[in-house]
Amino acid sequence: MPFAPLGALDLYHEEHGSGGVPLLLVPGGHHTIDLTFSSVLAPLSSRRRVVAVEQQGHGRTADVDRTPTLDALAGDLLGLLDHLGLEQVDVCGFSLGALTGLLLAIRHPERVRRLVFASGFVRAGGYHPDITDPDRWATSTRMPTEEDFAAMRREHERLAPDGAADLDDVMAKLGPVVMTSAGWTDEELRRVTAPTLVMIGDHDFVTVSHAELTRDLLPDATLAVVPRSTHTRLMHRTEIVLPLIEDHLAG
Repeated sequence: MPFAPLGALDLYHEEHGSGGVPLLLVPGGHHTIDLTFSSVLAPLSSRRRVVAVEQQGHGRTADVDRTPTLDALAGDLLGLLDHLGLEQVDVCGFSLGALTGLLLAIRHPERVRRLVFASGFVRAGGYHPDITDPDRWATSTRMPTEEDFAAMRREHERLAPDGAADLDDVMAKLGPVVMTSAGWTDEELRRVTAPTLVMIGDHDFVTVSHAELTRDLLPDATLAVVPRSTHTRLMHRTEIVLPLIEDHLAG
Protein backbone atom coordinates (compact mmCIF):
# COMPACT_ATOMS: atom_id res chain seq x y z
CA MET A 1 0.00 0.00 0.00
CA PRO A 2 1.23 3.53 -0.70
CA PHE A 3 2.64 5.27 2.35
CA ALA A 4 4.68 8.46 2.50
CA PRO A 5 7.46 8.15 5.12
CA LEU A 6 7.30 11.38 7.12
CA GLY A 7 9.57 10.88 10.10
CA ALA A 8 7.77 8.71 12.64
CA LEU A 9 4.56 8.81 10.60
CA ASP A 10 3.80 6.67 7.55
CA LEU A 11 1.02 8.61 5.83
CA TYR A 12 -1.41 6.50 3.81
CA HIS A 13 -2.53 7.91 0.48
CA GLU A 14 -4.03 6.59 -2.72
CA GLU A 15 -4.19 7.89 -6.26
CA HIS A 16 -7.00 7.78 -8.80
CA GLY A 17 -7.32 9.12 -12.33
CA SER A 18 -4.85 11.17 -14.32
CA GLY A 19 -4.39 14.54 -15.96
CA GLY A 20 -5.11 18.11 -14.96
CA VAL A 21 -4.08 19.86 -11.77
CA PRO A 22 -3.89 17.18 -9.05
CA LEU A 23 -6.68 17.33 -6.48
CA LEU A 24 -5.85 16.52 -2.86
CA LEU A 25 -8.80 15.12 -0.86
CA VAL A 26 -8.54 15.42 2.93
CA PRO A 27 -11.28 13.64 4.94
CA GLY A 28 -12.90 14.71 8.18
CA GLY A 29 -12.01 13.75 11.72
CA HIS A 30 -12.60 10.06 12.55
CA HIS A 31 -13.31 9.49 8.86
CA THR A 32 -11.56 7.43 6.22
CA ILE A 33 -11.31 8.35 2.56
CA ASP A 34 -14.44 6.30 1.83
CA LEU A 35 -16.52 7.70 4.68
CA THR A 36 -16.05 11.26 3.47
CA PHE A 37 -15.53 11.00 -0.28
CA SER A 38 -17.04 7.73 -1.57
CA SER A 39 -19.86 9.57 -3.35
CA VAL A 40 -17.62 12.01 -5.24
CA LEU A 41 -14.27 10.24 -5.67
CA ALA A 42 -15.08 8.33 -8.85
CA PRO A 43 -16.58 11.23 -10.81
CA LEU A 44 -13.85 13.62 -9.70
CA SER A 45 -11.09 11.20 -10.70
CA SER A 46 -12.67 10.51 -14.08
CA ARG A 47 -11.42 13.92 -15.22
CA ARG A 48 -8.17 14.45 -13.31
CA ARG A 49 -5.55 13.01 -11.00
CA VAL A 50 -6.83 12.70 -7.44
CA VAL A 51 -4.70 12.04 -4.36
CA ALA A 52 -6.67 11.07 -1.25
CA VAL A 53 -5.07 10.89 2.19
CA GLU A 54 -5.83 9.50 5.64
CA GLN A 55 -4.46 11.65 8.45
CA GLN A 56 -2.71 10.60 11.66
CA GLY A 57 -4.71 7.96 13.54
CA HIS A 58 -7.26 7.65 10.74
CA GLY A 59 -7.88 4.63 8.54
CA ARG A 60 -4.65 3.01 7.40
CA THR A 61 -2.42 5.72 8.90
CA ALA A 62 -1.41 4.63 12.38
CA ASP A 63 -1.46 6.97 15.33
CA VAL A 64 1.96 8.03 16.62
CA ASP A 65 3.28 9.59 19.81
CA ARG A 66 2.48 13.12 18.71
CA THR A 67 -0.34 15.51 19.47
CA PRO A 68 -2.29 15.87 16.19
CA THR A 69 -2.19 19.65 16.10
CA LEU A 70 -3.29 21.48 12.98
CA ASP A 71 0.34 22.52 12.47
CA ALA A 72 1.42 18.87 12.51
CA LEU A 73 -1.38 17.68 10.24
CA ALA A 74 -0.87 20.48 7.71
CA GLY A 75 2.85 19.72 7.80
CA ASP A 76 2.01 16.13 6.87
CA LEU A 77 0.09 17.37 3.83
CA LEU A 78 3.08 19.46 2.76
CA GLY A 79 5.34 16.45 3.28
CA LEU A 80 3.06 14.34 1.09
CA LEU A 81 3.17 16.92 -1.71
CA ASP A 82 6.96 16.97 -1.52
CA HIS A 83 7.09 13.16 -1.44
CA LEU A 84 4.98 12.97 -4.60
CA GLY A 85 6.80 15.85 -6.31
CA LEU A 86 3.67 17.97 -6.58
CA GLU A 87 4.46 21.67 -6.82
CA GLN A 88 0.84 22.83 -6.79
CA VAL A 89 -2.52 21.17 -6.16
CA ASP A 90 -6.16 21.91 -5.69
CA VAL A 91 -7.39 20.93 -2.23
CA CYS A 92 -10.81 19.73 -1.10
CA GLY A 93 -10.96 19.32 2.66
CA PHE A 94 -13.94 18.36 4.79
CA SER A 95 -14.32 19.27 8.49
CA LEU A 96 -10.91 18.54 10.08
CA GLY A 97 -9.57 18.17 6.55
CA ALA A 98 -10.89 21.63 5.72
CA LEU A 99 -8.92 23.08 8.64
CA THR A 100 -5.66 21.40 7.65
CA GLY A 101 -6.19 22.26 3.99
CA LEU A 102 -6.77 25.91 4.86
CA LEU A 103 -3.67 26.02 7.05
CA LEU A 104 -1.64 24.61 4.15
CA ALA A 105 -3.01 27.43 1.98
CA ILE A 106 -2.12 30.01 4.66
CA ARG A 107 1.42 28.74 5.24
CA HIS A 108 2.23 27.81 1.65
CA PRO A 109 -0.09 29.74 -0.68
CA GLU A 110 2.02 28.91 -3.71
CA ARG A 111 1.20 25.19 -3.28
CA VAL A 112 -2.61 25.54 -3.34
CA ARG A 113 -4.21 26.71 -6.59
CA ARG A 114 -7.88 26.39 -5.56
CA LEU A 115 -9.49 25.36 -2.29
CA VAL A 116 -12.78 23.76 -1.25
CA PHE A 117 -13.37 24.48 2.45
CA ALA A 118 -16.25 22.19 3.42
CA SER A 119 -17.79 22.28 6.91
CA GLY A 120 -14.85 24.10 8.44
CA PHE A 121 -14.56 27.06 10.80
CA VAL A 122 -11.95 29.79 11.20
CA ARG A 123 -12.75 31.25 14.63
CA ALA A 124 -13.96 30.10 18.02
CA GLY A 125 -17.74 30.15 18.13
CA GLY A 126 -18.14 28.82 14.62
CA TYR A 127 -19.97 25.69 15.76
CA HIS A 128 -23.66 25.62 16.60
CA PRO A 129 -24.38 25.34 20.37
CA ASP A 130 -25.82 21.87 19.74
CA ILE A 131 -22.27 20.72 18.96
CA THR A 132 -20.44 22.50 21.79
CA ASP A 133 -22.92 21.91 24.64
CA PRO A 134 -22.79 18.28 25.91
CA ASP A 135 -26.30 18.65 27.35
CA ARG A 136 -27.66 19.08 23.82
CA TRP A 137 -25.75 16.32 22.02
CA ALA A 138 -28.20 13.51 22.72
CA THR A 139 -31.18 15.26 21.18
CA SER A 140 -29.54 17.32 18.44
CA THR A 141 -30.27 16.29 14.86
CA ARG A 142 -27.07 18.06 13.83
CA MET A 143 -24.97 15.36 15.50
CA PRO A 144 -23.91 12.19 13.69
CA THR A 145 -26.43 9.38 14.05
CA GLU A 146 -25.82 6.09 15.83
CA GLU A 147 -25.27 4.53 12.42
CA ASP A 148 -22.73 7.23 11.55
CA PHE A 149 -20.74 6.45 14.69
CA ALA A 150 -21.06 2.71 14.03
CA ALA A 151 -19.69 3.21 10.52
CA MET A 152 -16.69 5.09 11.92
CA ARG A 153 -15.97 2.20 14.30
CA ARG A 154 -16.34 -0.43 11.57
CA GLU A 155 -13.94 1.42 9.29
CA HIS A 156 -11.41 1.90 12.09
CA GLU A 157 -11.53 -1.78 13.01
CA ARG A 158 -11.31 -2.84 9.36
CA LEU A 159 -8.47 -0.58 8.26
CA ALA A 160 -6.38 0.48 11.25
CA PRO A 161 -2.92 -1.12 11.36
CA ASP A 162 -2.27 -3.93 13.84
CA GLY A 163 -1.97 -2.53 17.32
CA ALA A 164 -3.63 0.74 16.39
CA ALA A 165 -5.14 2.83 19.13
CA ASP A 166 -8.79 2.29 19.97
CA LEU A 167 -11.07 4.75 18.16
CA ASP A 168 -12.20 6.20 21.50
CA ASP A 169 -8.56 7.01 22.30
CA VAL A 170 -8.11 8.67 18.92
CA MET A 171 -11.29 10.69 19.43
CA ALA A 172 -10.18 11.80 22.90
CA LYS A 173 -6.80 12.88 21.55
CA LEU A 174 -8.22 14.72 18.56
CA GLY A 175 -11.29 16.34 20.13
CA PRO A 176 -9.55 19.25 21.89
CA VAL A 177 -7.56 19.98 18.73
CA VAL A 178 -10.66 20.21 16.58
CA MET A 179 -12.57 22.37 19.04
CA THR A 180 -9.81 24.82 19.97
CA SER A 181 -7.08 25.00 17.35
CA ALA A 182 -8.64 27.06 14.57
CA GLY A 183 -8.41 30.75 15.36
CA TRP A 184 -6.78 32.54 12.48
CA THR A 185 -6.30 36.29 12.42
CA ASP A 186 -7.51 38.50 9.60
CA GLU A 187 -3.90 38.87 8.47
CA GLU A 188 -3.37 35.10 8.33
CA LEU A 189 -6.55 34.55 6.33
CA ARG A 190 -5.53 37.27 3.88
CA ARG A 191 -2.47 35.18 2.98
CA VAL A 192 -4.70 32.69 1.17
CA THR A 193 -4.34 33.34 -2.54
CA ALA A 194 -6.42 30.37 -3.67
CA PRO A 195 -9.97 31.12 -4.76
CA THR A 196 -12.03 29.31 -2.13
CA LEU A 197 -15.42 27.63 -2.14
CA VAL A 198 -16.81 27.74 1.40
CA MET A 199 -19.45 25.01 1.60
CA ILE A 200 -21.65 23.84 4.49
CA GLY A 201 -24.94 22.07 4.98
CA ASP A 202 -27.91 24.07 6.17
CA HIS A 203 -28.06 21.78 9.26
CA ASP A 204 -24.29 21.47 9.74
CA PHE A 205 -22.01 21.73 12.76
CA VAL A 206 -20.94 25.16 11.48
CA THR A 207 -23.49 27.96 11.56
CA VAL A 208 -24.50 29.77 8.39
CA SER A 209 -23.50 33.10 9.94
CA HIS A 210 -20.00 31.78 10.60
CA ALA A 211 -19.73 30.47 7.04
CA GLU A 212 -20.70 33.94 5.83
CA LEU A 213 -17.97 35.42 8.03
CA THR A 214 -15.46 32.95 6.61
CA ARG A 215 -16.40 33.94 3.08
CA ASP A 216 -16.00 37.61 3.94
CA LEU A 217 -12.62 37.17 5.65
CA LEU A 218 -10.98 35.24 2.81
CA PRO A 219 -9.69 37.37 -0.08
CA ASP A 220 -11.49 35.48 -2.87
CA ALA A 221 -14.29 33.25 -1.62
CA THR A 222 -17.80 32.19 -2.49
CA LEU A 223 -20.31 30.45 -0.22
CA ALA A 224 -22.64 27.55 -0.92
CA VAL A 225 -25.17 26.41 1.70
CA VAL A 226 -26.47 22.98 0.70
CA PRO A 227 -30.14 22.48 1.62
CA ARG A 228 -31.41 19.55 3.68
CA SER A 229 -27.88 18.57 4.61
CA THR A 230 -26.32 17.66 7.94
CA HIS A 231 -22.59 17.59 8.60
CA THR A 232 -22.17 13.90 7.81
CA ARG A 233 -24.42 13.99 4.75
CA LEU A 234 -22.89 17.03 3.06
CA MET A 235 -20.32 15.30 0.87
CA HIS A 236 -22.90 12.68 -0.12
CA ARG A 237 -25.39 15.17 -1.57
CA THR A 238 -23.72 14.36 -4.87
CA GLU A 239 -26.29 15.95 -7.14
CA ILE A 240 -25.56 19.31 -5.50
CA VAL A 241 -21.98 19.25 -4.21
CA LEU A 242 -20.33 17.57 -7.20
CA PRO A 243 -21.31 20.31 -9.70
CA LEU A 244 -20.32 22.96 -7.13
CA ILE A 245 -16.88 21.43 -6.65
CA GLU A 246 -16.26 20.80 -10.34
CA ASP A 247 -17.37 24.28 -11.34
CA HIS A 248 -15.14 25.86 -8.70
CA LEU A 249 -12.09 23.82 -9.63
CA ALA A 250 -12.59 24.52 -13.34
CA GLY A 251 -12.56 28.30 -12.82
